[in-house]
Amino acid sequence: MTGEGDARMGFHARLGGPALSVWAKHERDSDRWLPLWRHMEDSAAVAGRLWDEWLPLSVRRLIAGALPGGEVDARRLVVWLAGVHDIGKATPAFACQVEQLAQVMRGWGLEMRSRQAMGADRRLAPHGLAGQVLLGEWLQERHGWTVKQAGQFTVAVGGHHGVPPEHGQIQALDGHPHLLRTHGPSRALWKRVQEELLDACADEFGVRECLAAWRAVKLPQPVQVLLSALVIVSDWIASNPDLFPYFPEDVPRTGPERIVAAWRGLDLPGPWRAEEPGGGVQELFACRFDLPPGAKVRPVQEAAVDLARGMDEPGLMVIEAPMGEGKTEAALAAVEVLAARFGAGGVFFALPTMATGNAMFRRLRNWLDRLPAPEGTRYSVQLAHSKAALNDDFADLMGKGQRITAVDVDGFEEHDWRPTSRNRFAAAELVAHAWLRGRKKAMLSSFVAGTVDQLLFAGLKSRHLAMRHLAIAGKVVVIDEAHAYDTYMSVYLDRVLSWLGAYRVPVVVLSATLPADRRRELTEAYAGKAIGEAAAFDAVARADEYPLLTAATPGGAPVMRRPAASARGTDVELERLDDDVDLLADRLEAELADGGCALVVRNTVRRVLEAAAALRERFGEANVTVAHSCFIDVDRAAKDAGLLKRFGPPGKADRPQAAHIVVASQVAEQSLDVDFDLLVTDLAPVDLLLQRMGRLHRHLRGGEEQTDRPKRLRQARCLVTGVDWSAPVPAPVRGSLAVYGAHALLRSAAALLPHLDGGQERPVRLPADIRPLVQRAYADEPDGPADWAEALEAARARHEEHRADQAERAATFRLDAAARPGRPLFGWVAAGVGDADDTRQGRAQVRDSRESLEVVVVQRRADGTLATVPWLEPDRKGRPRAGLPLPTDQVPTALAARTAASCGLRLPIQFSYADVMDRAIDELEELYVPAWQTKDSHWLAGQLILALDGDCQTHLAGFSLRYSHSDGLEVIRAEGQEGKAARSG
Repeated sequence: MTGEGDARMGFHARLGGPALSVWAKHERDSDRWLPLWRHMEDSAAVAGRLWDEWLPLSVRRLIAGALPGGEVDARRLVVWLAGVHDIGKATPAFACQVEQLAQVMRGWGLEMRSRQAMGADRRLAPHGLAGQVLLGEWLQERHGWTVKQAGQFTVAVGGHHGVPPEHGQIQALDGHPHLLRTHGPSRALWKRVQEELLDACADEFGVRECLAAWRAVKLPQPVQVLLSALVIVSDWIASNPDLFPYFPEDVPRTGPERIVAAWRGLDLPGPWRAEEPGGGVQELFACRFDLPPGAKVRPVQEAAVDLARGMDEPGLMVIEAPMGEGKTEAALAAVEVLAARFGAGGVFFALPTMATGNAMFRRLRNWLDRLPAPEGTRYSVQLAHSKAALNDDFADLMGKGQRITAVDVDGFEEHDWRPTSRNRFAAAELVAHAWLRGRKKAMLSSFVAGTVDQLLFAGLKSRHLAMRHLAIAGKVVVIDEAHAYDTYMSVYLDRVLSWLGAYRVPVVVLSATLPADRRRELTEAYAGKAIGEAAAFDAVARADEYPLLTAATPGGAPVMRRPAASARGTDVELERLDDDVDLLADRLEAELADGGCALVVRNTVRRVLEAAAALRERFGEANVTVAHSCFIDVDRAAKDAGLLKRFGPPGKADRPQAAHIVVASQVAEQSLDVDFDLLVTDLAPVDLLLQRMGRLHRHLRGGEEQTDRPKRLRQARCLVTGVDWSAPVPAPVRGSLAVYGAHALLRSAAALLPHLDGGQERPVRLPADIRPLVQRAYADEPDGPADWAEALEAARARHEEHRADQAERAATFRLDAAARPGRPLFGWVAAGVGDADDTRQGRAQVRDSRESLEVVVVQRRADGTLATVPWLEPDRKGRPRAGLPLPTDQVPTALAARTAASCGLRLPIQFSYADVMDRAIDELEELYVPAWQTKDSHWLAGQLILALDGDCQTHLAGFSLRYSHSDGLEVIRAEGQEGKAARSG
């Protein structure tokens, strides 16, 4: 450790009796306690270790760049702020809370009223705010700082419990000085103790000689955020009694001995220290990825690596390339180069759904296994979404790490580990570190795959927002499927990109179907609108090449690269198909007469089930598979795995020999490497329709002529249905209108019209037609036949009104852009949402969707007892999971509880309307099991339980529910009238 000065006399030795009597921590159960001076020293020591061994180089550089003494100053500042963060506990408002400890302080002359006598006024002086005020006074009175100069530093103290103080709170405390120092004879002693503690910190942590130069510093707001977050992390670790025992200690230790023991016990993996890979791009890809024999790097992949190698400073890279072109591999290769060049300590891979996040987590692990690293290197890895613990790959990592008590910030955590335990060693190179679990800390892991919500939360005014910013500031961020986010989500995404630019975070954005205007918006959001660069951004919006790479740095002009497409393309013939299930069955019977695999994509779950029922009558149960979002989690995961096993790439899949049909909702659009001979799809927005086409003839089967496919299906064809094509203006079915709106569907139909009318003479040529189709569908200019004009204009007006409404509502809780350097973060998250996390309520804050209702599905046996559902396969260890008892008078076994939790189900849109949801919750809470609401039952505590009868049916809020392993959840009104369609897949 460096930077604390050469002549340290010890923190304790700098203080007199009154200062040594001030307390900071107290355990009610044991009456153990910790003096403030010891917690100050512990926190500062932790901050030093975090700086030296955990903080990524990019973050250290950013903080150091704001200070005259560079990295030496930066380390001293972080250590000092962590040391002084709890100075607000040296006040009557805090110290009165534990009477026996307050009485000790009174014995040293520090008089204070009792907690009861102080009354409600005490709430005006939370110790964070009190500490900010005291530190500000000390800087002003003892070192000549102005209020404004002090505020940009002291806000890290004021906000160390997650919310920087607001101006009104500061003013309110100014009117109650007795909360900081008791009026009367002891006031001077209170002030002397406070100054003595602050003087000791300045001397012990080596900042006294820096304070004069720091007066001239104007800290950028991103630096203030990072300092605040580092103080929070230091405090959380130093507040952990397993690591830093309270007094009286079992084994008394000096300050240095405490930090050595605690840091060894914490065993926190350090950041990724990437080294820029040498050699050619082909060699790099061969080393990092499981390429098929003879596979060559594609032009877009080579261009991405070359562009990353040519970037002189961190920036944004947008990779637009066709489906199946290897964008994920291109992104990971670019990530390695960018991390090495700019000191990033990890990666966050943001994906649109939990299912795509799970799939990416497996790919991320495989990539990490191939990264070069010194022997003994350990990386912290995290799957970041609300059901991560149910993912078997992630659970394996959790099982290899140690367990450490939390500091009461993340809800239930295990408490069975001590620094003296012999079982704390994590042998795996990849570990899901115990301290880095939980909703507020998970993103601090070095390598994270998760839902995009985790990224969007960084743009939402919420408690502990600084922690989210610290988590992403030291990584390379990859945003997949960028076209999938609507206006509401884009409001948050664009603001997050502006902060990522301010943090100098490298960002890689991936899309196959990104509209040009959206490309410009993303680039401008990150780089900012520099004076004189408007023409360059205009060029970004005009570019129509495909594939296309766009790069921009903060304040700089964007640059573009135009690699060639890979040699392989697919011509897809489009054809209209009337919306009739019998007609669909007839057509598929003819097309699959010689075998083959067809994908039928419907826009609602209801339409999926209707089509599947009709097709099973014709083709048989075994030859029709259903996939949609209304399956329990464990069945949904098995469905995805089954699709990959049967319809994945050649050599990796056991493709059905007989005709087979998969009827799916939108779950088939993204991140599944599946390949079908024929596609039937409901009309959808053109970018999503193209994504669906990406599952058609995705791989070569029998060479360029596709000779391994049935002869009739060697030409790729897409039948577009879900529309009344005979109407004067195409009329999409009601369910599609509810999901996508008339504007997007009619513009899609207009863009596809030449191909629908052209038949064999005018196929959609992939990838060549992707860019023109997307641009045409999303252009501002009118499109379509003249007799469509009135309907298109009416749809456009409704669409624009909806977009404006989305943008206005999203802006309510959106974080402001970074203000000018030197402006304190006071009120940074004022009027925010409180805590934000990846729960159904949290996701509703950054997605324009109704709050959904999630349940855990179990079965009620004939004797009234509960059990896990009966069709589950054994787990990976061969342990049975079907029909496991779930006793209601005690906590179920760990296996039974985890199995039940893996049967989570998000109820469809019918249950998201306020009156129906309230009724459903009331009915579900009738099955409340007190024995499951304990710390020992963390899998089931707080969950709503939906119990199915022996026939897998039940009633809920006026609906009849039926569940099957093959078809998932079906919902009809109890009166027999069919319910509304579930609106999304």
